[in-house]
Amino acid sequence: MSDTIKIAYLYEDLMNTYGDSGDVKILCFLLKEKGYDTQVDNISLDMKFNAFDYDFLFFGGGQDFEQSVIAGDLRRHRETIKDYIEDDKPMLCICGGYQFLGKYYETSGGKTIQGLDILPLHTIFKADSRMIGDTEYKTEWGTVKAFENHSGRTYFDDKKKLKPFGVMVQGYGNNPDDKQEGMRYKNTIGSYSHGPILKNENVAKAIADKIITSHKERLAQKN
Repeated sequence: MSDTIKIAYLYEDLMNTYGDSGDVKILCFLLKEKGYDTQVDNISLDMKFNAFDYDFLFFGGGQDFEQSVIAGDLRRHRETIKDYIEDDKPMLCICGGYQFLGKYYETSGGKTIQGLDILPLHTIFKADSRMIGDTEYKTEWGTVKAFENHSGRTYFDDKKKLKPFGVMVQGYGNNPDDKQEGMRYKNTIGSYSHGPILKNENVAKAIADKIITSHKERLAQKN
């Protein structure tokens, strides 16, 4: 159906820590209220994937083991994800999914896992100083309240290209030093916020609007 919005959930079966799938369910609810059906596809190991077949990409969080399992498989999709991001299409990445957009991350065991190297950021795990608890931060869409639980510390390698998603009021965010939460590049958002983050209606509605715009653009290109 032409009015069906298509959502790609990257590795839903492996990257769904702390109920990140709730973000997709909230979006589907809001889009239904606006008159749209939704189709959510789990893009998992060994599957073919073209990002431009979709109106929205979602990438949740996972533990070290799950991230190491998908790391090699994910690289097959680097170019289509990169092109999708650069084309200003909407994407939301939580925790591990956020980290994968960067150059690399060092696991708690000291192993370096290469990321997609799409955006200039990297993550270093500090197993002895886990960042956990309720968070609050300010974004362009207003205040966000969520929950974080991570030992990875993410740093921007190009602060002119990347902007933080929010400025911390409570909690750690990307790392204990910068007082910033998440990342914003074009219409791609990375965040450490679970809870899920889209329980914050202000952010959920803003992203839903961007998905609808993306959907209309995809249909227009087909025609």
